[in-house]
Amino acid sequence: MTALTLSTAGPATLRADALVVGVAKGPKGPVVAQGAEAVDKAYDGKLAAVLDALGASGSEGEVTKLAAPAGLKVPVVLAVGLGSVPEEDESFDEEVLRRAAGAAARALHGRKKAAFALPLDDASAVTAVAEGALLGAYAFTAYQGGGRAAKDGGPKQPLAEVVLLGAKPRDKEHKAAVERAAVVAREVNIARDLVNTPPNDLTPEAFAAVASASAKENGVKVQILDEKALVKGGYGGIMGVGKGSENPPRLVKLTYTHPKAQKTLAFVGKGITYDSGGISLKPAGHNETMKCDMAGAAAVFASVVAVARLGLQVNVTGWLALAENMPSGSATKPGDVLRMYSGKTVEVLNTDAEGRLVLGDALTKASEDAPDAIVDVATLTGAMVLALGDRTFGVMANDDAFRTAIHEIAEEVGEASWPMPLPADLRKSMDSPTADIANMGVRMGGGLVAGLFLQEFVGEGITWAHLDIAGPAFHEGAPYGYTPKGGTGSAVRTLVRLAERTATGDLG
Repeated sequence: MTALTLSTAGPATLRADALVVGVAKGPKGPVVAQGAEAVDKAYDGKLAAVLDALGASGSEGEVTKLAAPAGLKVPVVLAVGLGSVPEEDESFDEEVLRRAAGAAARALHGRKKAAFALPLDDASAVTAVAEGALLGAYAFTAYQGGGRAAKDGGPKQPLAEVVLLGAKPRDKEHKAAVERAAVVAREVNIARDLVNTPPNDLTPEAFAAVASASAKENGVKVQILDEKALVKGGYGGIMGVGKGSENPPRLVKLTYTHPKAQKTLAFVGKGITYDSGGISLKPAGHNETMKCDMAGAAAVFASVVAVARLGLQVNVTGWLALAENMPSGSATKPGDVLRMYSGKTVEVLNTDAEGRLVLGDALTKASEDAPDAIVDVATLTGAMVLALGDRTFGVMANDDAFRTAIHEIAEEVGEASWPMPLPADLRKSMDSPTADIANMGVRMGGGLVAGLFLQEFVGEGITWAHLDIAGPAFHEGAPYGYTPKGGTGSAVRTLVRLAERTATGDLG
């Protein structure tokens, strides 16, 4: 994990490998942002002119490297774009700062130390810059550096140390902001690591072991149900998905409690460690990234640990429904009927609609504890990607106010989301002549149909929301801002902020 410190040193006096400054997009060209005054002075007040000559505009995410002039104790100045200059009496948006810091940190892979002199108007800006830098500095290199690559020094390592200039180390709010950012970013990056880990190494059993070890280190209680306990307990959904694999399924319960907590949240995560589609095999070209189908469980695991590390005054349980969906002679077949943990029977029309089966069992089990609210997180449907694209997750709920609150929280922390409906008329399309319900309905609105299926397994009277993160959970394009290629850690920041607001009573 990249180290993060606050410093009162001036940009002109701190020794580092690089100095990061902000540049905004003005009406007549680039404008040097707050925090870079001393750097601009070192360029004789011509930093904006130099950037303009190099073609820099100040557009969001734009990165320009300059040789440092005499008067600075760094060899490189990195100017990162912040977009349009804010209106008078306004500050840069937190997400703009977060992405700018992330872009700068990514551009400094391989460096040991960088000082960030970006605009820090308040503690929220400190949090944003700190988070962005730590998330942008991420790299997954666990499987790189062997053979010939080792002789070349291996892959570039992430920026080792970030120093925030302009923040106040003795200010309680600034100190708390940095500490929170470090906790949240660390857990987001751990979720990314899990998503990026090859499925031959991250089986359900291995995932459960990782979660157990980390949870215990952070004061979180762990209960793991193996395949024998799942059969005995009647978890037909989880066992039905996992029985085609040599790697048996697991259901993991993580429990964090606070002695002064007034509310309890339950987070439920889909953890398909590899999804071949089962007997309903995915077509060629759709299997290569299916190690990411456990991103929901990774988000839940990371969020519970983050809540524990932050010591939030709220009780949180996390449920990881872990299975590997494979075709074999023992696999569930289209047409089979599974008896779920709730007692309901499900006709399996498509074994590639497996996430809702493992979540159904976990949602019923989570409901037994009668939490104040349940939120499930899953890479559930391609239909949601078609509806909202690669960067936005859908939010469905059985309570409009709760759905709105989660949408607002997600936007607040910089995770794009959109509220989606649960149209009652689509429920009829899952009627089965053989069982209580089928695991498939009409194709149009398939993401909403999946949400309606999950709602069937939520306990009566319990507030519930479903986050379909199929789009943003795994990024296949070029990195941008603080978002790397591969696992993103989607939904972790939203769940942590939900827990914070629940702890302080902001959700009622």
